[in-house]
Amino acid sequence: MKIGFIGLGIMGRPMAKNLLKAGYELTVFDLNTEAVDDVVKAGAKRAAGSAQTAREAEVVITMLPNSPHVQSVMLDDDQVADAMEAGTTLIDMSSINPIASRAIGAALAKKGVEMLDAPVSGGEPKAIDGTLSIMVGGKQEVFDRYRELLGCMGASVVRCGGLGAGNVTKLCNQIVVAINIAAVGEALMLGKKAGVSPEAIYQAIRGGLAGSTVMDAKAPMMMDRNFKPGFKIDLHIKDLNNVLETAKSLDSPTLLTAQVMEMMKVLHADGSGQSDHSALVRFYEKLANEEITRV
Repeated sequence: MKIGFIGLGIMGRPMAKNLLKAGYELTVFDLNTEAVDDVVKAGAKRAAGSAQTAREAEVVITMLPNSPHVQSVMLDDDQVADAMEAGTTLIDMSSINPIASRAIGAALAKKGVEMLDAPVSGGEPKAIDGTLSIMVGGKQEVFDRYRELLGCMGASVVRCGGLGAGNVTKLCNQIVVAINIAAVGEALMLGKKAGVSPEAIYQAIRGGLAGSTVMDAKAPMMMDRNFKPGFKIDLHIKDLNNVLETAKSLDSPTLLTAQVMEMMKVLHADGSGQSDHSALVRFYEKLANEEITRV
């Protein structure tokens, strides 16, 4: 199967490599030529632009930062949709506003192009080892056709409903992740201020009800002062913006999300926007005048 892949960032690059390992034929494009060079060395073909990735491809996969980027690439500036033949499929794996997903899907349908929205969760480590959680929206028959392909990038591939349902589910995921990270930082700071080792607290509670994948991924990063981005604060701000916009349109309360959003905005203003979202702990450190370490 021939695939066009657009967007080779922190997540997209290892995802593309996993498709190559699975034997798929990829043509790739990104504005970052170093990222393209890396994936070409792994066996992909280089495209001169976004639209060229779609020529002769059965599937085009996009992994882009936000709704306007997908809109621009597919329909506006790059017009990838015009290079796609009727009967082909766009799988947008970006995390975008579900309203935008449905609008893009409607425009593609007029051209005879199918679409799945399939955002992912798991960060760079799970993108590298191919164990992402993939949340999919779209027609059942289209999902069934490409489930095996998606399984090359994720350990969990779940259809959540019609087009847009994948991104609704991703927004729900990002609420839980953001609030969980903030809670871990808040808890470790309370322990540190009380004279108890953050490492001891983490080891004591991780096996109980408070334990989570988020805690296991982010608490060690906090204690090691390792904020190399697996998922950037600025990207999480983008996702929470989409959460709050979608929630407002549905009159759905998002009190905790709004609080964490304000925390992330403070960190962005302090220059931590490109840090991993585990750097949320810095918000508590600033208020408490204390630094979280393992001891």
